[in-house]
Amino acid sequence: MPRLIDAGTGGALSLDELLEALDATPFDIRDQDSFAALGPLLARLGRNTDFLADLAIAELKDRCAGQSRTAGYGPQVFLLHPPNGRYLIRANFWPARDDPVVRTSGTAAFFYDMPHDHNFSFLTYGYFGPGYWSDYYEYDHAAVTGVPGEAAGLRFVERARLSPEKLMLYRSGRDVHVQLPADRFSVSLNILGIDPAQPWIDQYRFDIARGVIEAGLSCAASEALLSLAVHFGNGQDLAEHFARHHPSRRMRATAWTALASAAPDRKAALALLETAAMAADAFVAGSARLRIDALLAHSATESETEMIGTIMAAIDR
Repeated sequence: MPRLIDAGTGGALSLDELLEALDATPFDIRDQDSFAALGPLLARLGRNTDFLADLAIAELKDRCAGQSRTAGYGPQVFLLHPPNGRYLIRANFWPARDDPVVRTSGTAAFFYDMPHDHNFSFLTYGYFGPGYWSDYYEYDHAAVTGVPGEAAGLRFVERARLSPEKLMLYRSGRDVHVQLPADRFSVSLNILGIDPAQPWIDQYRFDIARGVIEAGLSCAASEALLSLAVHFGNGQDLAEHFARHHPSRRMRATAWTALASAAPDRKAALALLETAAMAADAFVAGSARLRIDALLAHSATESETEMIGTIMAAIDR
């Protein structure tokens, strides 16, 4: 489960005082102890019982212009400080299951009941209310390939609550949780560490019942652009280069999938995916096999079925 941290005993800080302290404190987001040392500063902001309500009222008076301008999150999040290359700070709202907003919108908008890990580490503090519940698991990110359907090696730890004044560090690529609604409306405070490599670090959704990776959640903006570019101009040349030479395995898999999507017919798409399925990297190869399976599921003609059988036999050799 996330690492519990001693919240310390320092007095309350304003948001500006916290930002000043963070800017003056060197830390390494990839060093767990270094990042965890910031936790007591977040707890001191948490002891300021008025700052969040004051900020929220000011935003409402301004029609939430500040949040609309700087936040990239949904309505669950109140952005307290946007990303600056080292960190961002936010408040998260956690309604109860029977609150009107959950009855109206469902639980998905608040990421309840969705087993997932994170591709960044973050500190969290129970600021208001009893706190949301989580079923906590651990796994070894480095031990999985990342292909949907792969056994994740999840280890259940416990069900626990982010209770008031509780301070924890969620560890990138290790902690998995299924968040469950708070008993009453609650608020948590977060400091998120910013890693330049974060867009290329995989984050997953899990199928707890089967103990497998259900899907990847990470997508860099350039992946989406490449998927469009193959259908225009010389985008195919770029995709072909990325498919073989990009340093990110996820981008290589994306490039092969994009090329197959732009192929003139199913036979050409299968030929491209056959090449990808022979890749040395297990994620690229596994992703291509899933695409071949998807094509197979779409009423292939008799000749195409024979070709797919040949491809799969070659892959298995």
